[in-house]
Amino acid sequence: MDKPGPAHPGRRFPVRLTGLLVSVILLAVVLVLSIGFGARFLSIGEVWAGLTDPASPYYRIVHEMRLPRTLLGLMVGMALGLAGAIMQALTRNPLADPGLLGINAGASAGVASAAVFLGIGSFYGYIWFALLGAAVVTALVYTVGGGRSATPARLALAGAALNATLYSYVSATLLSDSQAIEKVKFWTAGSLASADFATVTRLLPFFAAGLLVALAAARPLNALSLGDDAARALGARPAVIRTAVIVAVTLLCGGATAACGPIVFVGLLVPHMVRPFTGPDLRWLLPYTAVLAPVLLLGSDVLGRILGSPGELQVGTVTAVLGGPLFLYLVRAAR
Repeated sequence: MDKPGPAHPGRRFPVRLTGLLVSVILLAVVLVLSIGFGARFLSIGEVWAGLTDPASPYYRIVHEMRLPRTLLGLMVGMALGLAGAIMQALTRNPLADPGLLGINAGASAGVASAAVFLGIGSFYGYIWFALLGAAVVTALVYTVGGGRSATPARLALAGAALNATLYSYVSATLLSDSQAIEKVKFWTAGSLASADFATVTRLLPFFAAGLLVALAAARPLNALSLGDDAARALGARPAVIRTAVIVAVTLLCGGATAACGPIVFVGLLVPHMVRPFTGPDLRWLLPYTAVLAPVLLLGSDVLGRILGSPGELQVGTVTAVLGGPLFLYLVRAAR
């Protein structure tokens, strides 16, 4: 008797689509929780009234404090998750992450330099230096790690070395100027607390451009995973793909770091969490990551507000504490 063959690939589509819809619902729940939790808890009805009724006593709380913070967390979570996913695909390194490879550190070094040496104290001033720092470090890590012949170990070592060097520079630079420390003390821990609509609107063009480039790179990166020669045979141009990914990572990580400070583990952890459901196909991996990375970031932010009440724990601290054990669990589960 013939044995039944493996499930037809077409049957995976409804399963993956259902999983993506469930992920969107989960994101919607976390968005509501993010608006509801704070110094005063708001019920779902109060959240709705605060969003839609200008006469509501909660309108000002929602629109001036909770909603900008939630929207910023949504964009930053998507940015960090997508940056991590496309970096892992480009370098074929499962440990590739904007934090671990030093890209966030490069953006942080740019912001620290702008704050101390130029006296810049606004997001719109920070972001250009953050983008420059992220771009330089992205190119440097990829080059030092071996370029096309890069191995996961060489990339990780190059990133770790640059990460340590740049964060030492950031600490030394900020300690030399007490006024600069006051300007960026929440930013250095990775925080959404200072979010406002001005920051959200100024981040939006950089985020949107990085998002579009990252999503457009999904199919070419799938081809590149087969090797340069196979990618060319399929009509892809490896040099253009690599340049596009570096541009996307620069826009996403530079903008996110300028807005919130360095936040780790989001770009590393979320692609690993969704890969068992999506497989290596970036046409599914990237949408899943874009939806679930904000769930992790905003969920960590809500948890920080609950655990730190009546104050709060910064979201960068919470993701660092949660990310390590969760990643170790995923590694053991994969083994």
